[in-house]
Amino acid sequence: MEYFYFEQEPSLCRASFAITHLGQLQSSENSLWLDANSFYQQPTYQEAALGELIAKRELRAVNRAHPRWRELCQQQKPQPPFTVNLLACGDVGSTLLIGLKLLAQNTIRKIGIYDINPALCQRWEFELNQICAPSAELTSPVVSIITKDQLFDCDIFVFCATAGVPALNDKSDVRLAQYQNNAAIIKEYALLAREKHFQGLFAVVSDPVDLLCQTVLLESNKDPNGNFDGLGLFPEQIEGYGLGVMHARARYYAAKDPTLVSYLDEGRAYGPHGQGLIIANSVANYNDEKSKRLTELALTANIKAREYGFKPYVAPALSSGALSLLATLRGEWHYSSTYLGGIFMGARNRRCSAGLEIEALPLPQQLKQRIEETTEILKSLNNSIIGLSSDTGR
Repeated sequence: MEYFYFEQEPSLCRASFAITHLGQLQSSENSLWLDANSFYQQPTYQEAALGELIAKRELRAVNRAHPRWRELCQQQKPQPPFTVNLLACGDVGSTLLIGLKLLAQNTIRKIGIYDINPALCQRWEFELNQICAPSAELTSPVVSIITKDQLFDCDIFVFCATAGVPALNDKSDVRLAQYQNNAAIIKEYALLAREKHFQGLFAVVSDPVDLLCQTVLLESNKDPNGNFDGLGLFPEQIEGYGLGVMHARARYYAAKDPTLVSYLDEGRAYGPHGQGLIIANSVANYNDEKSKRLTELALTANIKAREYGFKPYVAPALSSGALSLLATLRGEWHYSSTYLGGIFMGARNRRCSAGLEIEALPLPQQLKQRIEETTEILKSLNNSIIGLSSDTGR
């Protein structure tokens, strides 16, 4: 592995990442890095010599302005089988847990579960450890009850706790309605991760994932006076799992409408799991009207499920949760929100030997403009979070 060192304000960028384009060596990190057109330029001789390392994903960027940058030069990509610890075994947590138990063959060794209701843990430990395949060659992870103090003894900590889900007749953006109460819960675990010097991935599944990720980053990196000190979680240690189900919902509707079917092979999803979501019908043949129609369908799918009289948690727990978490562990492409230029932006990404790689494609101008608009929405929401955090801390 080779390293490229840069210096940028630590609170505004990832501490390290896999370099995928030469243009990343010359510009500050921002959400327009999703657009490969931003990097089309004539490389210098020295940069061209790095091309082979970049192609092999063997060039890692490290921010020397971060107070713990030396640690990043010693990190190794964890190898399977992994240990996953899950907080809260409610509707989402238990469904996600079932998905991991059934699908994680040879990827996950052990799943630790913790809930404030011990009976839930006892139930799922009892039932899930009685699930096995007919063939002894297929192994599934063992589910074990753990204590709160053991939650961060793992490769991935999965946060599924929630202060409550809005009523079925609530037609508002329930993800935002849940933020303040869930933020109070997640803050406790962000501080615990800091205390434990957690080195793994902090995965946020509870709504709204993008804003809760920002809270985890802020709270885990505060000194006793409330100032950023960089001694908590690195930005790339935090990932929000909400966009996977939006992609799945877009596929559901695209498969039913011949005018939208291009999404199945050419489409992409960007942005948050809620306000600001972007569904692009096709990157190669982008149509703004079709894309916005598909975006609206994906955004309101949870309301549609509520109209049937049920809470829409199964598809999110499996598409955004179990399947996306397994893809993360296996180094495969998946949808999630990761830190990019000061905000948690949803996009396809994967983890390779050099670090986190976020997909960059040549984007049409209208789609690029939508991403810029979503960036401003997220920045505004982040500013609100900082204000809420300050009020809570007093």
